[in-house]
Amino acid sequence: MEYSSVHVSAVEVARRPPTLRFSRRADRAFGLEGSADTFERQWHELRRGSLLEGFPEYVGYEGRAAEIRLYEVGVIPGLLQTPEYASVLAQSAVKRGAITPEQADERVSLVAERQAALVRPHPPLVFVVLDESCIRWPVGGCAVMDAQFARLVEFAEMPNTVFQVAPFDMGERRTVRLPITVLTLPDRSLMSYAESAQRGRLERESTSVLPILTAYHQLQADAHSQAASVTLINELRKGTP
Repeated sequence: MEYSSVHVSAVEVARRPPTLRFSRRADRAFGLEGSADTFERQWHELRRGSLLEGFPEYVGYEGRAAEIRLYEVGVIPGLLQTPEYASVLAQSAVKRGAITPEQADERVSLVAERQAALVRPHPPLVFVVLDESCIRWPVGGCAVMDAQFARLVEFAEMPNTVFQVAPFDMGERRTVRLPITVLTLPDRSLMSYAESAQRGRLERESTSVLPILTAYHQLQADAHSQAASVTLINELRKGTP
């Protein structure tokens, strides 16, 4: 692990907290990388206890994925949020008494950490389809939304991304009705992630993930093209003082 025995012992008896680097080195030393139960997953869960059960584990896989496909309804997904947009959502949860101010700060910090994966040396391919409700629901006022729209346009211009909007008038042609994410890992294995009100769920069985991937491809085929989606975003920006 390239740590001294004194350091390892201090972590074992809780005199020193584990770091993300320490956790990943432990996974490598014990051959746990890529498995369901890793030190890295436990590190994320300890650090982010305010997050939905199952989400920290998903974030660990997301950071290593070769391809990310996501569909979101009602809210801009974390990978595309500006800090201001993320902060408004987190502070709203604080006002409702759902989380503490400290946990709100953790959520905003996590957004930035996840987005860093998009600009790493070998970034993933990221396909995003947003239900039109995501861009119609105002969050934080005109200034926040204008900056968020600018961020969506910037995202669409990145060389490793595809951005589309699924318009309301797709109607019954909408093959995916709830938020979903499909990851392609470096070994080309597939994994899907979805959330209920209580927890997030990772699915690794190909018999379950492949139909979701097929539905996602069909959704992309009927959604606005990237060019049309960017045009729609820019039209909304013109209406933002």
